[in-house]
Amino acid sequence: MIRTATPADLDAIAALHAEARATYYRGHIPDEAFDGPAERARTRAGWERAIGQGRVLCAERDGVVAGTAAFGEVDGVMTLSQLHVAPARWRAGVGTELHAACVEAWRRAGVPEARLEVFQENKRAQAFYTHHGWYPDPEEPLAGDHLILRFTVPADERGR
Repeated sequence: MIRTATPADLDAIAALHAEARATYYRGHIPDEAFDGPAERARTRAGWERAIGQGRVLCAERDGVVAGTAAFGEVDGVMTLSQLHVAPARWRAGVGTELHAACVEAWRRAGVPEARLEVFQENKRAQAFYTHHGWYPDPEEPLAGDHLILRFTVPADERGR
């Protein structure tokens, strides 16, 4: 089930986020940069704000948050800022369902295009996004150590 996150989901989302980030950052950047107390507090506060604004979706399996996605407008462009799936749920369709729910929300809102940044060492996520129609931003392909990808939102469900 995909649903809008509530404040009661904050602890589960923050824990899932930390677990997922460790899988792709560990060994590439210092642990403190993605898993230290200050970073955990910063990301938790970010999730709390996004949940309060109604910009977070949860994928629930067996009563547990199995994945989460956050999106919103940044500098006039719809941005998928987070999409995380609990590693134990990888390859089970959770990410695909979350992605489809995001695309449907964008389509209903008349959003023509979306943007995201993905850590360039996270090949698994890059493959996921490519499979779902994301492509390198032709004007700005890189932001630091993150690739910038774009997605053209289909005008209707037949375009998915």
